[in-house]
Amino acid sequence: MKLKDKVAVITGGAMGNGLGIVNVFAREGAKIIILDYSEKVLEVAAKLQADGKDVEGYICDIRDSAKVEEIINKVMQKRTNIDVLVNNAGVAKLEKFEDMSDEVRDYHFDINIKGTWNVTKKVIPYMKKGSIVNLSSVTGPMVADPGEVAYATTKAALIGFTKGLAAELVTKNIRVNAIMPGYIMTPMVEGIAKDSNSENPDSVVKGIADGIPMGRLGTIEELGNLAAFLASDESSYITGQGIVIDGGSTLPETMSVGTK
Repeated sequence: MKLKDKVAVITGGAMGNGLGIVNVFAREGAKIIILDYSEKVLEVAAKLQADGKDVEGYICDIRDSAKVEEIINKVMQKRTNIDVLVNNAGVAKLEKFEDMSDEVRDYHFDINIKGTWNVTKKVIPYMKKGSIVNLSSVTGPMVADPGEVAYATTKAALIGFTKGLAAELVTKNIRVNAIMPGYIMTPMVEGIAKDSNSENPDSVVKGIADGIPMGRLGTIEELGNLAAFLASDESSYITGQGIVIDGGSTLPETMSVGTK
């Protein structure tokens, strides 16, 4: 139980990658506080509580800095410190740059960047030491597809955020790293598939899998395992890094050249 008794705040933990992280952290013995915009967060927390896990769930729009502060203050009435922060909450909506409204742009910026900023700002004062894990992506820092300009911009920004914060917090024994997922099978990917081909989204998912050397999308548990490693003392000499987990999707130079 590599996270035994560590207090962990996880944003966007009601579904997708966040749920995978929550489940793995619970298995590894963490005491978990989940922040999520969806009311489903209460169901997730209740289910884990029924299994004997120390989990709290809060409905929270991380764009609202005052609400984030209110929840963290409430949490700290019962806790002495926070050991881990996982900034997982994020959104993606495919839309052509030339047609994109300011509202869609700000939707990405306000949640993916400002929301992460808000939660981090409120949590750091309660971290004596520990680990911050930001969910970036291979999209933006490494690759991109049409329609992903807003999403790619925000995820690239999170790499800069990770490195800058790591440099500042290293003397406080707080490590900061980023996870850069390729395609993990989540509701976000399902949404991207529908945005790409509303009549046959399954064909989009198959096309994604066909372009990955491992021949499949990742699972939320696989991503959760990586987050648990970066949150634990096992990664005690790693900070300021972006760790790719993509089944090799960014590995090939082409999909047609080479011996088999």
